Amino acid sequence: MSERIVMRTGEALVAGGPPGTAAEPEIVIGELDGPVGTALATLTGDQTKGHSKVFAILNTDIQVRPVTLMVSKVTVNNSRYTNILMGTVQAAIANGVLDAVRAGDIPKEKANDLGIICSVWLNPSVATDDNLDHQILFDIHRKATAQAIHKAMTNTPDIDWLLENQDKITHKYFQMGLDGKI
Repeated sequence: MSERIVMRTGEALVAGGPPGTAAEPEIVIGELDGPVGTALATLTGDQTKGHSKVFAILNTDIQVRPVTLMVSKVTVNNSRYTNILMGTVQAAIANGVLDAVRAGDIPKEKANDLGIICSVWLNPSVATDDNLDHQILFDIHRKATAQAIHKAMTNTPDIDWLLENQDKITHKYFQMGLDGKI
């Protein structure tokens, strides 16, 4: 039997595709009978205009396990954006969750006992990009989801690495501010 997973957190940034296709999920994962389950149920029932919460699905009527709730970091107010978020990205996140189970990051025997909350960032520019490559967008969000779960389940980066590297790392946008680029 696997150890109890009360709550783990992880994030990832996967970029490198065309403009607007980067993914930066932040996830919380834990047992459904603990704080993550309570948060997941609360968020599901607390729908807010522009910030709908939906389950990650492979296709309509096919929800993944562990149950995964997507929460948008961006206010959704455009039907094209909505269709991309709750289509291409939703399926990508679902596949990323299953990839994490297949890789062993999530114990298969716990697939019905865990819940995941995935805070999703999707660049609003996708709504106006007539040349958006949905396959690239899908691949990037799938990879980022699996990476965020891996980091959560392996407690990566660990505290020793963080302490050792703290002064070697400068936040990208802080540096841009220092350089006068924002």
